Amino acid sequence: MSSRSYARNAIVLGLLTAVGPFAIDMYLPALPSIASDLNASTAATQMTLMAFFIAFGVCQLVYGPLSDMAGRKPPLYFGLVLFILASIGCALAPNIHWLIALRVVQGVGAAAMMVIPRAIIRDLHTGIEATRLMSLVMLVFSVCPILAPLIGSALIVPFGWRAVFVGVTIAAIAGLVMTVICLPETRQRDDRMPVSAADVAGGFRYLLTHPRFLGLTFIGGLGMASFFAFLASSSFIYIGHFGLTPMQYSLAFSVNAIGFIGASQFAASLGARFGIARMVMAAVVCYTLLALVNFAVTAAGVDNLAVLMVLLFVSFAFLGLVVPSTMVLALDDHGPIAGIASALGGTLQMIAGGAVIAIASLFFDGTALPMVTIIALCACGALLLGFVTLRGRASAPQPAE
Repeated sequence: MSSRSYARNAIVLGLLTAVGPFAIDMYLPALPSIASDLNASTAATQMTLMAFFIAFGVCQLVYGPLSDMAGRKPPLYFGLVLFILASIGCALAPNIHWLIALRVVQGVGAAAMMVIPRAIIRDLHTGIEATRLMSLVMLVFSVCPILAPLIGSALIVPFGWRAVFVGVTIAAIAGLVMTVICLPETRQRDDRMPVSAADVAGGFRYLLTHPRFLGLTFIGGLGMASFFAFLASSSFIYIGHFGLTPMQYSLAFSVNAIGFIGASQFAASLGARFGIARMVMAAVVCYTLLALVNFAVTAAGVDNLAVLMVLLFVSFAFLGLVVPSTMVLALDDHGPIAGIASALGGTLQMIAGGAVIAIASLFFDGTALPMVTIIALCACGALLLGFVTLRGRASAPQPAE
């Protein structure tokens, strides 16, 4: 594959993968405004996040097998169109109940844009090359936490929170156009699965009894779940507790994403030098230690925004090494059913994230302590799975394709 095609694929797949998270990050600064405008409680407003994540995760179970059977692009078209229609509905929602319902539909559409790009990466590459492409996709994907809250704040101040969903609609339309024009079909007819419920069920059954696949999925999933706890609570903590304006919050939130972005770009080179499994294990250990330090400091009564941001910045940097690498390792051995594997992995991760958001909303007390507690628990779970799944695995550098 030429470097030009490689870069084009990274940009298009990254933008597609980012559309769903863009719908989250862009409206985070608006959560307090939404709660006030729609006369909704904090828990009900956070439910718009949880509803999106659950639909986003569960519906990947449909898109993955469809993409194995019908090709990668047709399900992408359906998901993008559905997402666009739901986003328009969110902009017009008259109350919190309608907004939650439409966020479910939005999540159904966004699911296609998470599961299928990962399957396309597996169609094209394995090993180090897959990690490199996944890291480039994560680079585009990770720009969202920087730009989206800033764009959201720029829209919210003059136009109100509903303008956020207009912006999301425009982003999805751009993704649809790029899919039509720039993205190749990587699942050729000869490689497609038969249209058979038995084959699909067999694929899911095989993966659900595959310890390494499940272990890798939940190492990355618990890492992402800890970030979801931050997503659900950060605007209320930064704005409500520490008194930041929506624009200041957007900048503070963006800082926490920079570590993740920068570190993810070293995943391929570090994996090639030390072995992907060894790199992931070391990163999980460091992430867990920092999460425990953050918990201990906060529990000891240190209520300082700068301290919180620094510890989150460094810990999320190590998470940037874990997430793309565990995705690649989980899919490496399952090329013939890459869509199903990507779907199941994404679903399990999103359900874990939705559950964490629900827990975060239940225990939220206006301070950072519940959030950092959940982050520390997720990190400890990922560390335990890492010891079980990766201990003794190949640590030698893996050759590029």
